Amino acid sequence: YHERIRHQFILLENPEKKGRIALLHAAQVEKMKKAKEWRRLGVIGRNEVVEKGMWKLKKEQERWDLFIPLRRLWLGYMSELLGLASPPASGMPSSAGMHAKLVKADFHGSIMTVRRSNKPALIGLSGIVVHETENAFRVVTRTNKSKLIPKHGSVFAFAVPLYSTLDTPSSSSPAAGPSSSQSSKTSNTVLEAPHIEFELYGNQFQFRSAERASKKFKPKETIEL
Repeated sequence: YHERIRHQFILLENPEKKGRIALLHAAQVEKMKKAKEWRRLGVIGRNEVVEKGMWKLKKEQERWDLFIPLRRLWLGYMSELLGLASPPASGMPSSAGMHAKLVKADFHGSIMTVRRSNKPALIGLSGIVVHETENAFRVVTRTNKSKLIPKHGSVFAFAVPLYSTLDTPSSSSPAAGPSSSQSSKTSNTVLEAPHIEFELYGNQFQFRSAERASKKFKPKETIEL
């Protein structure tokens, strides 16, 4: 009594707890406030995006050369994300340090190639990623066709530049003629320059790009197809 009770405040009844209905009402009010704020900022949700068809490409938009600028933007993004050195640098960067950054990277603009798949018709399919969902990559191929490639059951290959592309002069400079500009649109990719190639296992990559940015990946064994 003297050690545990004397001079102590004792609560003789349970503290007030919110009921299930009150908690649901509070969550609904919070959701409505967030939706109102999104409407004020002009932000639309995924369902509305799907209804409006904003992720669908028109037939005239399924062109390889149309997404070459996106490809160049992705190369610069990779150069900055991985901290690649300028071309005169000697030696190769450590690929082990790249893995943690690549699993959280954005792949819109990368060239994805199906290396292995449980669907033989997909093997060898390659193109620039124009849209990534939780379960698939949508790519535009060199033959100007849009293809939806499921992640499940497929192993993809993609390449990152060995050296930084941020200091590379643009092909659209005044010194470059029309013919060189046209050829760069069709052939100037990372595959024609020194690069490092990685494999991506689709079964372990079934997340949206926004979710990967905050997800903590743990190393685990990968089962071959």
